[in-house]
Amino acid sequence: MDRTRRVVDATVALLERGRAHLAGRDVDEVQMEAYDLAFSWAELAAARTMVDYAEQPADDDEAAFKRSLTRVFCADTVANVHGRLSARPSAFGLDSSDFDNGATAFTDECLKPAVLAGLGETIRRRHGRAPVDHLGEEKSLMREAFGQFAEDRVVPLAEAIHRDDRMIPDEIIDGLRELGCFGLSVPERYGGLKPDDHEDSLGMVVVTEELSRGSLGAAGSLITRPEIMARALLEGGTESQKARWLPGIARGDPLVAISVTEPGTGSDVASVALRAMPARAGDGWTLSGAKTWCTFAGKAGTILVLARTDPDASPPHRGLSLFVVDKPAHDGHEFAHDSPLGGRLTGRAISTIGYRGMHSFELFFDGFVVPSDALVGETDGQGRGFYYTMRGFAGGRLQTAARACGLMRAAFERALDYAEQRVVFDHSVASYPLTLQKLARMQSMIVACQQFSYAAARRMDAGDGQLEASLVKLIACKAAEWVTREAMQIHGGMGYAEESDVSRYFVDARVLSIFEGAEETLALKVVGKALLERVAGSTDTH
Repeated sequence: MDRTRRVVDATVALLERGRAHLAGRDVDEVQMEAYDLAFSWAELAAARTMVDYAEQPADDDEAAFKRSLTRVFCADTVANVHGRLSARPSAFGLDSSDFDNGATAFTDECLKPAVLAGLGETIRRRHGRAPVDHLGEEKSLMREAFGQFAEDRVVPLAEAIHRDDRMIPDEIIDGLRELGCFGLSVPERYGGLKPDDHEDSLGMVVVTEELSRGSLGAAGSLITRPEIMARALLEGGTESQKARWLPGIARGDPLVAISVTEPGTGSDVASVALRAMPARAGDGWTLSGAKTWCTFAGKAGTILVLARTDPDASPPHRGLSLFVVDKPAHDGHEFAHDSPLGGRLTGRAISTIGYRGMHSFELFFDGFVVPSDALVGETDGQGRGFYYTMRGFAGGRLQTAARACGLMRAAFERALDYAEQRVVFDHSVASYPLTLQKLARMQSMIVACQQFSYAAARRMDAGDGQLEASLVKLIACKAAEWVTREAMQIHGGMGYAEESDVSRYFVDARVLSIFEGAEETLALKVVGKALLERVAGSTDTH
């Protein structure tokens, strides 16, 4: 893999020159360049992760397969990055002479049609089986347990949940409760499964990926909201608040929703306007205003709500606080709840093309009063809501990447199965070179996103990895749209039929680049901003 690493490193160095040229600029002045920079950085970080992965010891066949997948992914990545930079080199402070570094010879060799088709044939012989993942025994057992649950309990219900726009049935939720799924982000001292002395983001990623392979809408997102709320409470909650809410989160009773987005703000969290004012009675807070895209708000018994307690704060994000709102669980597409202290909360499910089962709600708080201890951190938490929310969102972004990986795996498996069975012009679809080339690129992308998500999780478990969580979300979620589209295309006309699983995967994938930080916001305001502020000379893409 020495040559592959050299070419990837040379491309990183080239991109760093472009980054240094833009450094110090306001990201809004160079949005197009910053967007390309963010995606290129994400792809190269994944490429470096793949090279590291390919070099881990394995038996001869597995090692050869890993190297083949790695070369294809890295060649595609190098071609993508060079394409972005060479299309308008002056925008990145480059000229045509900067691109003569052996990259073209490398991509030409690795992406030859015969090479891709040969890798596709290997994939066929393996029946699509992924290469060794190097997760270790404990995480492999988790993968097996939750993968089997998804196969036995989620897959049989997934189509009906989607086509009939149903709520997730209790048999799925109860089964996950029995497995302790909701306690993965809650420390053992509060009744969860997470060790008290360290994080286990990797375990969360593995479980999320397997459940999403069963169904994104029916299972893959169930543990994201508990993780966000648990992280926020652990970051800012009082000890009594942690003792009150964390054990219930761990049990999955109540279920949890997160309410941040508003009709007029979208991903601009700092501009949240829903007001929280001291209640007239002098004890508690009155919430007034609207929220939107609050996933699982109906069935949830607890909603974590970001609200503005100080309208005059400067900068504005310092005027935000987090509140825990308790309510009865509702199974329908609409609900209303009157607070015992006064006011009403109403919700209505938004009709969507995919990602059904969880259901995202519009909420309206009409003078809804919550007690004083509903404020996370109580007095000390006032004005700290933005920071607590961001603490939770980092894990949510990583989980979303894992969801994308699970969805891609499901689409790839269905596509390969169909291609083997479907005969066109006297040959199976899988035997044609173009199909083989598609399969090769699809699996190389899937494995790269998986390995990058595992690497980001390990980094988060070590106390770092915030940027990596955003990077892997960028690449994996966009990849999921492409992989599910290719899976649909391999199915031909049947891919467009609603009864086909791949049609569901395709519409489900579209949401991934929108929630937990829209693609553009993430690329510009998180990744791009961080890269433009980075000290010159740093080429750490991990």
